[in-house]
Amino acid sequence: MFDVRDGDCLVVVDVQNDFCPGGALGVAGGDQVVPVLNTWIEEFHEKGLPVVYTQDWHPKDHMSFVENGGIWPPHCVQDTEGADFHPDLIVRGEVCRKGFEKDKEAYSGFDGRVGQLDGPALDAWLKQRGVQRIFVGGIATDYCVKATVLDGIRYCFEVVVLKDAVRAVNVNPDDGEKALAEMEEAGAVIK
Repeated sequence: MFDVRDGDCLVVVDVQNDFCPGGALGVAGGDQVVPVLNTWIEEFHEKGLPVVYTQDWHPKDHMSFVENGGIWPPHCVQDTEGADFHPDLIVRGEVCRKGFEKDKEAYSGFDGRVGQLDGPALDAWLKQRGVQRIFVGGIATDYCVKATVLDGIRYCFEVVVLKDAVRAVNVNPDDGEKALAEMEEAGAVIK
């Protein structure tokens, strides 16, 4: 384990049924991140450190869906089983919902709102808690994880990517590896 300390927060990205095998937009091995993340979640809770979960929360007519001109099949539609977190994931912490406006893409957790849809943005929520470093894991390495990591760096957080706790869509076979390289080049620590 990486040495976690005061000022750290774990950001669990989109570990939802629709992104796991069998889901509407299932990522190969997506469910394999769950036990790894659960270990980190327990570690953060034992040390009294915050954990926040991002959650795609799309309306039925979201712009990212193919029938609305987007590139993805319908997924993570509000109040559906597909939008729920993986049943084995430990969920103890705040939820940051994103993609809830039909005309706005939201890959990054920093595009979301914590607690309520009119709650604080993720960067404000983190800063209110004195967070200086975020640990990021979840789905998918080459989309929402990458966007969250790059925004975390832009918002001046130190960022650690939990390599064993991410999985890629891999539209192209090496997209996940390219995403990790891009995050590292931007300043993230890949652990």
